[in-house]
Amino acid sequence: MSEMASKNARELLLKEYRGVLSTHSKAMPGFPFGSAVPYCLDGDGLPLLLISRIAQHTHNLKQDAKCSLLVGERAAQDVQASGRLTLLAEAKPLSDSAHIEAAAQRYYRFFPDAEGYHQAHDFDFWRLEPVRWRYIGGFGAIHWLDQVALANPFAGDAGVSMLEHMNSDHAAAISHYVELAGLPTHSPAQMVGIDSEGFNLRIGESLYWLPFPTSCNTPLEVRQALVLLARAAQWPTAGKASA
Repeated sequence: MSEMASKNARELLLKEYRGVLSTHSKAMPGFPFGSAVPYCLDGDGLPLLLISRIAQHTHNLKQDAKCSLLVGERAAQDVQASGRLTLLAEAKPLSDSAHIEAAAQRYYRFFPDAEGYHQAHDFDFWRLEPVRWRYIGGFGAIHWLDQVALANPFAGDAGVSMLEHMNSDHAAAISHYVELAGLPTHSPAQMVGIDSEGFNLRIGESLYWLPFPTSCNTPLEVRQALVLLARAAQWPTAGKASA
């Protein structure tokens, strides 16, 4: 049961790309302070934030790194009956230049506009290191989880090469994935992320995560999964992308 709950929680984290970051208020001690933040997942499968040094939540985190991130289903009609995930974490700023460079490369693919204001203003990358997870899959489906994040074997150069290849040579296949999943077609889709369980598409300003038919641990397995999907008449899994 906890294994399935962990998988469902992780899929929610992958599908969504924004949440509510709650920090301990520096200006109003004793009160929580909530902020809307975008995020993507780093190579360890942990939320990666790009936040301003002058933002209130950054001041709060510098005083007390303990925080939480609440993620819910974007399209939910009834928030109490839908999935939501709360990550209790300690926020850590990235300081190593290699880690910052890898974070920037990944984050800019998901949020291309971020490159401009990151370079022009005082923004830094932080990541949320889990202490515990609380996942609610609907009424009565409540779980405390110690393990949700999963390391991404394709977060490095191999993954970047696959993304570049798909976007430059297989636009028709990507369009087919969009059609199969019933995603918006107002803008061309770009593949911006691959992990062992699925891949991310960016359409305009929105991000979507789509599941592979089976988990993939090697580039060959990813290729086989993408070819299968390119030939499929319907998505060969019970999973659905959030819209």
